[in-house]
Amino acid sequence: MKLADLYARAGLTLSVEFFPPKTDKGEENLFSEIEIIKRLHPGFCSVTYGAGGSTREKTVDLVDKIHTGCGLEVMCHLTVIGQSKDEARGILQKLKVKGIENLLALGGDPPQGMTDWQPHPDGFHHAIDLVQEAIKLGGFSVAVAGFPEVHPRAVSRDSDLNFLKEKVAAGASAIITQLFFDNDDFLRFVDDLTKRGVPVPIVPGILPILSASQVRRFTSLCGSKIPAALEQQLVRVDDDDEAAVQLGIEYATRQCEDLIKYGVRGLHFYSLNKSYSVQVICKNLAL
Repeated sequence: MKLADLYARAGLTLSVEFFPPKTDKGEENLFSEIEIIKRLHPGFCSVTYGAGGSTREKTVDLVDKIHTGCGLEVMCHLTVIGQSKDEARGILQKLKVKGIENLLALGGDPPQGMTDWQPHPDGFHHAIDLVQEAIKLGGFSVAVAGFPEVHPRAVSRDSDLNFLKEKVAAGASAIITQLFFDNDDFLRFVDDLTKRGVPVPIVPGILPILSASQVRRFTSLCGSKIPAALEQQLVRVDDDDEAAVQLGIEYATRQCEDLIKYGVRGLHFYSLNKSYSVQVICKNLAL
């Protein structure tokens, strides 16, 4: 089922993001976690593409295995960075042949630590180019990324919102946001896009915290902030990952409760290939 149809259904659409494991054992563990996630009846899961497009073959293979072997709808990430136009078109063709209908079109991140990294000389320049290619090829429902706290490389908030509006006008069916910890940032983001006439579902991306150091690293990389009240709680669990997981469950549960009351069409969980927190949060929410 395509994204547009999933979000048009009555009720809340759950989705869960995974990343391609580096080892066979990691992949075996992931499929065990997916079996648990399946009990939550998610509308779809998504698979990341890796910085610089570094996992594209693994991503496509994993998407296919989940789609055919687990019976789950899958959304494949695809980035501009790290590949030529022909390579990107080849991935789109491969996904279409495999019956993968859903795509998340992204600009992407350069490989970590590469300060002198240069874009592919024959590559696309922006995520909107991937949206247009997928729509032109046909058969895809495309989501794009939104940044409630503004894309870290954006010139301004206004330009960031206007570029997002252009991606929707190019054919995107949904916006899935970067992680955030202050719901007010999300509500302002939705309000600004609504005023600009953006009609598609805007789905919040939720990260259940697994450790204090990890969430600080993630927010630093993606330009999200940790509210002062949450940071005070993180300090208390700095050296206790088990306590950090419980804090993450409680915090995400409260976030999701408020977002559901607000009327979001879906919740997109950044699972980090772990099912436990997502499972407990959904139980707390009676989903």
